[in-house]
Amino acid sequence: MAQYDYIEIKIPAKAQYVGVARLMISGIASRLGFTYDDIEDLKIASSEAITNAVQHAYGADDEGEIVVGCALYEDRLEIMIADHGASFDFEETKKHIGPYSDASEARFLREGGLGLYLMETLMDEVKFHHEEGVTVFMTKYLGGERGEEDVKRSANS
Repeated sequence: MAQYDYIEIKIPAKAQYVGVARLMISGIASRLGFTYDDIEDLKIASSEAITNAVQHAYGADDEGEIVVGCALYEDRLEIMIADHGASFDFEETKKHIGPYSDASEARFLREGGLGLYLMETLMDEVKFHHEEGVTVFMTKYLGGERGEEDVKRSANS
């Protein structure tokens, strides 16, 4: 198993704290050496995941929290966004909002669909776990998508 550092914060499930998590992720990504464009991608995808949790995980009267965790590896950043609110069936939701044949279709997506589309588009890997709440795992590889080095090696052979 690869060595990594792990950083975690818990924020109230309120919209005004999304920016706090974005700043943390931006700082970590910058420290790891991600490009400006990759940092922007990380911030957008993370914001979408956190905003989904803020809007859908807890009722109006619930006092919930969202956990934002970052695992820092040599070659990637793994981000976990977790809540303990109401869960949803990702595969069922995905059936109703995708697939997307081109970017022009994105503007016609139902509410919530664009966030899932952005997460999957901007990150190299996205996984969802839903039981007691929803946990989103997103991975961004440093210097390009996973497998890109294998493609370069094959092209040079």
